[in-house]
Order: sequence, then structure tokens, then C-alpha cells
Amino acid sequence: MAVAETQLYAKVSNKRRSKSTSALLESLLAKGFPAHIAQKALAATGQKTIEDAAKWLHSHCNDPSLDDPIPQEYALYLCPTGHLQNHLQEFWKESKRQCGKNRAHEIFPHITLCDFFTCEDQKVELLYDTLKRVGDSFSQSFPPFISLSLHSSTSYLGFFVGDSHANILKDFALAFSSEASALADCHVKPCLKQLHLTLAHKFYPHHQKTLEQLAKCINPGETCQWVAALYSRDMRFVHYQTLRALFQYKPQNIDELMINAGDLVYVDPTQQSDVSEGWVIGTSHRTGCRGFLPENYTERANESDTWVKHREYVFVTASRLFTQTENEPNVKMNGGVYNPSTSRSVTNVLSLQNATLRRGVLVMRHGERVDQVFGKSWLQQCLTADGKYYRADLNFPSTLPKRKDSMKDFECDPPLSCCGIFQSKLIGEALLEQEVTVSYVYSSPALRCVQTAHHVLQGLKLDQKVKIRVEPGLLEWTKWEASRVIPNFMTVTELAEASYKIDTSYRGNFPLSSLVPSESYEEYVSRSSAVIKQIITACPSKGNGVILIVGHGSSLASFTRPLIGLPARDSSDFAQAVRKIPSLGMCFCEEIKEQNKWQMVNPPVKTLTHGANAAFNWRNGIVED
Repeated sequence: MAVAETQLYAKVSNKRRSKSTSALLESLLAKGFPAHIAQKALAATGQKTIEDAAKWLHSHCNDPSLDDPIPQEYALYLCPTGHLQNHLQEFWKESKRQCGKNRAHEIFPHITLCDFFTCEDQKVELLYDTLKRVGDSFSQSFPPFISLSLHSSTSYLGFFVGDSHANILKDFALAFSSEASALADCHVKPCLKQLHLTLAHKFYPHHQKTLEQLAKCINPGETCQWVAALYSRDMRFVHYQTLRALFQYKPQNIDELMINAGDLVYVDPTQQSDVSEGWVIGTSHRTGCRGFLPENYTERANESDTWVKHREYVFVTASRLFTQTENEPNVKMNGGVYNPSTSRSVTNVLSLQNATLRRGVLVMRHGERVDQVFGKSWLQQCLTADGKYYRADLNFPSTLPKRKDSMKDFECDPPLSCCGIFQSKLIGEALLEQEVTVSYVYSSPALRCVQTAHHVLQGLKLDQKVKIRVEPGLLEWTKWEASRVIPNFMTVTELAEASYKIDTSYRGNFPLSSLVPSESYEEYVSRSSAVIKQIITACPSKGNGVILIVGHGSSLASFTRPLIGLPARDSSDFAQAVRKIPSLGMCFCEEIKEQNKWQMVNPPVKTLTHGANAAFNWRNGIVED
């Protein structure tokens, strides 16, 4: 397209998008709709066509909030189009596939010029006029390209706008906010801090390197036409989750919500605690009606899926109509010089997955054990006179697995409590939510560790796919065994017969018979260093697969420190550190294969914190003094 033709298109396009909407309002008034409801319909649909507004009014005929004088919220964004937008969308897709969803995926690529503000429905047209007028005044001074440099931290990745270009954009935002505030009688606050285009936000730190690798494939100097766009959202549902209906649901009861496939539903997470399992209560974006709906009929949608684009102003600059030439300056990226001729697409980088996808090792302490709650004599509390097990408290396990020898072996090899089982499943579900891929699982031979691994896999929905390798070398420092002997653990055959998914073909690096009772600290450190290295060697890299190791409180330091090249702690310091490690405490190490080393990063899931719940006798203090 010739320069003159493109500039003419921009003028016509901007003029068409800013035409008066009074004719739309008059048409709705002529149909008998009250003025405030007609204006609400126009504001909710972007004041585009009479058909859109009439359809909205028909859908919202039973909306209980139809008469409420609640305005929309508006924001002004600068959005890229063309090749740059295509590469950014490709990054959005690949970053979500490889690292899971982060906060940036909720909204499309943009630079915020004016954050959300409210404007009365009858004055929205003044915002359109302001955008057109201010856009025209800045059209000649708008930069031919916007300088973008990549910046990264443990929770943010994005392009920062260069100072000289940022100043022009800030002046544009300030001019819009000043005029809009005066004409439309609303408070518009321009963004005057560091302008940026976010690529990823609030992700887990162990994904940082992968995201950076994908981001470096984006050439910020790509041909791009920038558009200043005015968006709106329903201010009532700002802090809600947005769900998308996968199927149609026809209500069976009066308090249920009618949904069609593709409908968007606002759900307040704080209002779901009293809702029956498998159901949610929400408000339909299409109809404004509220009711219950089956959760498995929906999937998570993006926050911006419910937003409405009202008007846009297209900035056209002649120097960006053609591909960048050799004489044009290179764009700064990551503090260095980026040569656009070396740009690669994100999909090309995927062929180099061994360099970008890193395997990890997640070392985890077992869940809450029964003797941790009920003391060393816990078993005596649970045995009848004839030696049969019964559940003396709801936190005792409902049953105990069968073992060939005496029940007394449980005293030195205790199981998880019911809370410990719940903790383990919860951690597995959290790992699943973060799309953590567990490829291998190793466990100490202690029953509590095997059970923890089993229930974590259940939470991950991998209990039928990944088997547990019982490794005696993962046992804690034997000096800490209360019996001063190696406990009589259940055999792998017994564990398998108890329905734990055990790899019965696995042969441990350290047979139980090789473990020394009351070993020295130096012996324990040497054993731990050897076993972690042997596990790493035995587990070939599967992309970004994780090796899960379930052990004891001592495992976190003794297996990770040799992996990242740190010496063992002094024995007294080691003991003090271990005492502070709670149930399901964890450490995560990530491999940097190109540097032939490992580094410790934040675990992929958050910590699990809860309070104590003491035993309660209703007689004490209730009936008896």
C-alpha cells in the first residue's frame, strides 16, 4: 500500500470510528426504551450498531440490575498490530503451553496509557470525540517506531518503552486525560511511570529462563502499526473469575442459570464455600441473570474476554510501512544490540527444546505422621484387647496396610495421619494446577514417605502412569532413628499388595542391608551425595520433566546442597535447620544444562500452612466445671 493511500485509510478509518451515536439513541427511544436503559445498552455494546444494542436489551430483559445506574469502566491502551502483534500472540500461546497460565495471559498485548476510570453512560460519546481530537493533534509527532527493550525479573518479563518515545506517549495520555476529564466530567489518570508491554507476570521463578528464551525470539523492531484503543468492562465484576460455558445447560430448578455454549459467566471465588460440590454460582455476562450451574460445564476464560472495544485511533507513520532496511538503527534488547535480521520465530526455537526446557528435582518432606500428633504410644491407643486396629480419633488412618510381621513394626515405621494424606493430595493438586510434569518418583522406604508419594501422584492424576521407586539410600540420618536400629520396613511386595503403585523391578542404589545404624554425620553426607548423583544419572532428561524425591526433613539440605555445589553444613547447624522444616516442606533445583550445573529456585507451588487442632472433650468446660 502506498504511503498516501495508507494515510488516507487512517483518516477515513478514524473518522468512521468517531461518528456521532445520537442516531442510535434516537432509534432506541423510538422503539419505546427509556433513555437511561437505552444509553446503558449502547455503552455495554460499544455504541456500534442499533442491532447490537437491541440484541443486548432483549438478552437482558430479566436482568435484575437493568435499572441500576452503574456505569462502565474505561481504559485507554496502545495496542500493536501487524507482524509484531502476530509474534506476541505466538509468544502468548507458547508461554502458556510450556509454563502454564500467568497473569499476563488474562489480557491481550498492550501498553497502558490511562488505567480504568468510570464515565456516565450519556457522556461516553465525549470520550470518543476526545480520542479523535487528541489523536489528530499527535499524529504528526507520533514516533515512526517505538523503542522497546526486554527486562526480566523473577516475577515479571516485558518490554520497557525507551525514554524519548515514552515521553511522547505520556504527553498523549496526559492530553487525553485532561480533555476527557473536563468534557466528560470523569477522573482520568494517565500512566506517567515506566511505560511497558508485559509479556509475563506473576509466574513461578523456575519458568523465568524458559520465558526469557521465548521472548528473545520476538523482534521488537518488527513492522507495526500502533492503535490507541478505548475499552470498557463491567466494574461490578472486576475481582471475579471468568468462566466460559463449554455446553448448553437448561435449568432443572428455579435457582439455576441458563447458559449456552460460549457464554461467559462471572464467578466470585469468595461466595462458593456454601455451594454444593460440583456447582458454582455466577452471573451471566450475556443476560445479567444469576444462578447455579454445573462447574464441569465450564472452563476458565480470560479477564479481557468480557471487555468491549469502543473506538480506536490508528497511528500511521510512513517510515514503518516497509520492512526495516540495513540503514535503520538496530533496536536495543536486554541492554545489548538486537539485529532484526537474526530474528527467529518462537516455533523455530521449540526445535531447541533441550536448551530451553530444563528438568528439575523437587525434594519434599513427607506429610504429617500419626506419632507427630498422638505421640510415640499412638499404636496403643488404637489396638483392642485382642490386638485389632480401630480408629480412636478421626485423624488416625481408617485402616493400616497389612504387613507380614508384627503390628508393632508400625511404632518405628508409622503411617501418615488423615491430615497427612490430605496434605499430600493437596500438594499434588497444586502441582497439577501449575502444570508441573513429574516424570520420575523416588521415595524413602519409610511408610510415611511412600504414602506421601502415592497421594501426591493421586493429586497429580499420575498414580496410574508413574510408579514409585523405593530407594533405601533416601532414608534419613540413621542416628536419629529412635530404636537405634534400622526399622523393619514393609517390603516392596507388601507395599504393592497394599495398592501403592510401586516399581517392583527397581533395585535401589543402597540396599537396606548396607545401611549402618547410628551412622556418623560424615557417612550420612557421603551416602546422600552419592544417591542423588545416581538418581540424576538414572533419569534421562524428558524435556522439562521433574524428578520427585519424597524423603525426610533432613533430605532437603542433604540432597540439594551437593547438587548445586554447596558443601555440607556443620552437623549442629544441620540439626537446627531440619527442626524448622514442616510437613511437605520442599526445595526445587533446576538444571542449567548448557553450563553443566544446577541452581536452586522457588518451588513451583506455594507453602502449606495450617494451625494446630487439639483434642476436645465436650464434658470439660461444657458440662463439668
